[in-house]
Amino acid sequence: MHIRFLLRSLPLEFSVIPRCLLTCSASTVRCSTTHTSRLSIPPARPSFAHTTKRNFLAPIPQQQHIKRSMAAGAKIIDGKALAESIRAKLRDEVTDLSENNGGFIPHLAIIQVGDREDSSLYVRQKQQAALKIGMKFTHHKLEATVSQAELLSVVHALNDDYRVHGILVQLPLPDGMDEKLVTEAIDYHKDVDGFHSLNIGLLAKRDHEPLFEPCTPKGCIELLRHAGVDLNGKKAVVVGRSNIVGMPLAHLLQGENATVTVCHSRTQNLEDIVRTADILVTAIGRPQMVKGSWLKPGVVIIDVGTNPIPDSTKKSGIRWVGDVDFESASQIASAITPVPGGVGPMTVTMLMYNTVLSAKRSLKGYRRPTQYLKLDLKTPVPSDIDIAMAQKPKPIKIVAEELGLFPSEFELYGPTKAKVNLTVLDRLKHRQDANYVVITGITPTPLGEGKSTTCIGLVQALGANLKKVAFACVRQPSQGPTFGIKGGAAGGGYSQVIPMDEFNLHLTGDNHAVTAANNLLAAAIDARMFHEATTPNDETLFNRLVPAKKGVRKFSDIMIRRLQRLGIKETDPDTLTPEEKRRFARLDINPETITWQRVMDTNDRFLRKIMVGMGPQEKGRTRETGFDIAVASEIMAVLALTTDLKDMRERLGRMVVASNMAGEPVTADDLGVGGALTVLMKDAIKPNLMQTLEGTPVFVHAGPFANIAHGNSSILADRIALKLAGTSGLADDDEPGYVVTEAGFGADIGMEKFFDIKCRTSGLVPNAVVLVATVKALKMHGGGPEVVAGKPISDVYSQEDVGLVAKGCANLAKHVQNARKFGISVVVAINKFSSDTQAELDTVKRAAIEAGASAAVVTDHWARGGAGALDLAKAVVDVCNTSKREGGASFKYLYDVNLPIVDKIETIAKEMYGADGVELSDVAKSKIQLYTSQGFDKLPICMAKTHLSLSHDPKLKGVPMGFTVPVRDIRASVGAGFLYPLLGEMQTMPGLPTRPCFYDVDLDPETGRVSGLF
Repeated sequence: MHIRFLLRSLPLEFSVIPRCLLTCSASTVRCSTTHTSRLSIPPARPSFAHTTKRNFLAPIPQQQHIKRSMAAGAKIIDGKALAESIRAKLRDEVTDLSENNGGFIPHLAIIQVGDREDSSLYVRQKQQAALKIGMKFTHHKLEATVSQAELLSVVHALNDDYRVHGILVQLPLPDGMDEKLVTEAIDYHKDVDGFHSLNIGLLAKRDHEPLFEPCTPKGCIELLRHAGVDLNGKKAVVVGRSNIVGMPLAHLLQGENATVTVCHSRTQNLEDIVRTADILVTAIGRPQMVKGSWLKPGVVIIDVGTNPIPDSTKKSGIRWVGDVDFESASQIASAITPVPGGVGPMTVTMLMYNTVLSAKRSLKGYRRPTQYLKLDLKTPVPSDIDIAMAQKPKPIKIVAEELGLFPSEFELYGPTKAKVNLTVLDRLKHRQDANYVVITGITPTPLGEGKSTTCIGLVQALGANLKKVAFACVRQPSQGPTFGIKGGAAGGGYSQVIPMDEFNLHLTGDNHAVTAANNLLAAAIDARMFHEATTPNDETLFNRLVPAKKGVRKFSDIMIRRLQRLGIKETDPDTLTPEEKRRFARLDINPETITWQRVMDTNDRFLRKIMVGMGPQEKGRTRETGFDIAVASEIMAVLALTTDLKDMRERLGRMVVASNMAGEPVTADDLGVGGALTVLMKDAIKPNLMQTLEGTPVFVHAGPFANIAHGNSSILADRIALKLAGTSGLADDDEPGYVVTEAGFGADIGMEKFFDIKCRTSGLVPNAVVLVATVKALKMHGGGPEVVAGKPISDVYSQEDVGLVAKGCANLAKHVQNARKFGISVVVAINKFSSDTQAELDTVKRAAIEAGASAAVVTDHWARGGAGALDLAKAVVDVCNTSKREGGASFKYLYDVNLPIVDKIETIAKEMYGADGVELSDVAKSKIQLYTSQGFDKLPICMAKTHLSLSHDPKLKGVPMGFTVPVRDIRASVGAGFLYPLLGEMQTMPGLPTRPCFYDVDLDPETGRVSGLF
């Protein structure tokens, strides 16, 4: 009989073509296939493996789908009815997933090569089943002439598409294609057919479970379960050893504690072996081969076979029978599956079940079990670099897998660093955010009070000690301080980011990208001024800007942007009027208004003021300008505040570099360079993934100055971390984790900017503030001797003086009160030094609580790692739990951005610094008028002041009173999105001291080990 005729008569519930109809093996007629993509086998069972158990199906009452045979006493195991009840539950579950997770829908994709009628039939069957339960289905149909490489590229694209949860390649494939290679290319996380070598291998191993059980064998087990059959200790005989049914079903039966015998074409005494079976499963493609006389009375029969035999009473001329002679077997068996209507309907249903299961795992995330690193604590504590070099980091690929990142979502930069793609935000958009904590500090000494160290120590405590998902998000340091006087910024002691040498040096090149982009824009400014000055004819200048190519002039995309800003509607260069050409071509930059300087990532005092244009070719077009340190570039602030690639493009394009002669702003897009800047920054926008000494994850991304900029790491790093450490909302998901980020300088600067600039831009609401204090700094604020970087510190700071500490606690209290003005609870972390006494520490704790802190905890993370911050971690957990219950309702900004510029400045000065008011210079007043006229008055304020005092004067310690803040100038970072008033002289290019840190830095040529960094 012709196969196409048989296929038309085959009920749609069937998923396996009879072997007797085809010359190919059984595996080539499956509707789905075996899969793999990557060979990175996890060392232990995935944490979600337990979800492969059949607990979803368990609530269906047993024997509900059992019917009495008309012929005799055998009960009919109704696969069709059972399949329908399971599909109904799947339909409800798909609806719930969508309603509770922002429209999330399980998605099955099938690849078909060619147009074989049998293949098309089975693809349609799966499509119908998927659509009926509300799943998404995509059919990727390729021409039969497609190359194997092209087919594999489709498979890999589906592997990388987080929106696809199940993948099948419809077999058979055309001649010449390696079916095993193609099917094994499918990601085993999406192997909903259950035949990937990893899934089959896990199925065969005791005490292991596959991600997916093969559909037909899984359906057989479900039929037995719902027939009320107890498999424990029973003798099961499986006739047939195919990779599709027989072998995996034997493993499943063994997993149910049955004693299993597998028979095949070479088995002798088959009839005698079958007669021993309490449970018999046949999958051989031989019509009615097993007779009733072969059977043990009371046997339960699962007949997988689907075979056509001639029947003139049927319109098709055939009828479908199983491998077992139903009429004689039903006289002996206690229960039996019919053909059709038994196993067939269950196969496709199990495929749907596996796809929904895969989708739920995708929602929860494929997290590898986290392995923390053990610290080898030593006393006395070695140098930072020695500690860091002694710890062997985990491969960063492992860290990424522990976070549940897909291989397509991170890019390795060597074994210890990776960049994370922004696409992960779209995949995880349904997830609820983790707890969000900001680290800040009291007014510091020039030596710093250990905010970075506390940040790292806290996440090590939360992760390695409390076993919670905990992420640190920190700024990338500049190489200027690294080789200057401050040293690195990876934390310190046993609370560090590693490898600390890579952290403090080039990392992945983000700072260099900022430098390149910044200096390209600086070069564009001078070049444009030069060419406009040396080309007096407007038409000539226009023609040079828009040259004819093959006789045709055409505006580039960025030129169209400028035309739109100018209100010129024409887009054909040849139709512009002479006046429109002049307006387009002439920027007329006023050299006196240029605010954009060149940058480099090295402290170099002699570049603070320079003359450019000194060469003879520049024809006397000289001007005074200067260099800033790279992290002072507005492009770094843009990187830190951008929310996606499109947003970064717009921010870079609208950066204002000067005003024209009419007082109008000139932007990067006016210079035609906005797109090029974005290209230079396209990789820098991706956060850098590293780890702590104890193996907890860290995002290192962006490093804007904390005075002329906002001094916080990137919004993108925080957002990605909050999703990765968050929860899916599924009932069996873990509790939300913790994302701890650091704000630069003291709370009056970094924290205020974190709330009023960063949170205003991101829309994120923090759950807690951790305020870092030290006894040393409080003694300084209480009247102790001056602390100068690079000079010996007074003995006062190593001797007990409770009175000095108590007086200095006024500074601590002011910062606690400042944080509370934003409606956020505060935990004070007292960073302990060896010279601190218990009486001094107790004094600080009492003062913190009296000031309104929710908790005050002494920490020793520098010497003990996460264990030294365990009490701090517990306090943070308690505060975050309370904040979560409140839902962030108490959070508020310090000021309304719609207020006039001067009102916003006064609010910050009075509320944060305790000033009586502000005094504006004439320059500042003129800038307010200018920015208001240019439409920049609604931007938030980024105060640029000293970090060494609550006031503008670094000599005023404690809590200064009765002072007025002088505002000498106001500048605009329009691309970043803020105005920054200058409260005194701000140094944007540091200089090197007499003895810079680089004296201690060296490299062992034998081992490649870096020494001297700290």
